Amino acid sequence: MMGRFDGKVAIVTGASRGIGLAIAERFVADGGRVCITARKPPALAEAVEQLGGPERAIFVAGAADDAAHQDEVIATTTEAFGPVDFLVNNTGINPAYGRMVDIDLDAAAKIFQVNVVAAIAWAQKVYRASMSERGGAIVNIASVAGLRPAPGIGTYGASKAALIHVTEELAVELGPDIRVNAVAPAVVKTRFAEALYAGREEEVSAPYPLKRLGVPDDIGSVVAFLLSEDSAWMTGQTLTIDGGVLLTGGV
Repeated sequence: MMGRFDGKVAIVTGASRGIGLAIAERFVADGGRVCITARKPPALAEAVEQLGGPERAIFVAGAADDAAHQDEVIATTTEAFGPVDFLVNNTGINPAYGRMVDIDLDAAAKIFQVNVVAAIAWAQKVYRASMSERGGAIVNIASVAGLRPAPGIGTYGASKAALIHVTEELAVELGPDIRVNAVAPAVVKTRFAEALYAGREEEVSAPYPLKRLGVPDDIGSVVAFLLSEDSAWMTGQTLTIDGGVLLTGGV
């Protein structure tokens, strides 16, 4: 049987584990080939094996906000698999916890550099490399913290609010041939979010109408939908994937 991503090529940043890896897994399962990125080569190599080996997946290690790394990823992907059809900006950081009024401004600048500016840079580069001629789709991984105030992670939330706006701006600029959408997850059980639920998962999930936290596959399936022709008349949208928690006033 043919998959909906047969012959298609994607770059997924921050994909050695967690949400990024789940997105890559779903993409490969539906027939695509993918280049994944993150900082640590051993974790990336393990992820590539999990994805089916070099016929289905490759990796390039580096920092998501490094321009030379971005160029290397696009060149390596194109050489291995062909022009890039899809980009998923999944990399995100949150090195600071506490009140925005107290945050170290260097940390705040780094959060915006990685979570927002780097996402714009990746979009610029895939556009210039292939999408301007071939079309394609971009999905940005935002957060419910970008939709409502999120005490303790306010600067991270502000960066995700900016990313949602970036999504809308790019959707207007790049249509009709390139669609740009985003997803806004609530708490997903990953190492990145562990501080938000470790040791108190039942308490944290209590306000969720679906009575559980998310898992990476919950996000991977929705991102695959947004990349595919199943969402062909959608652009500039941010889909909330939150188990219903925003309905009860939570974040």
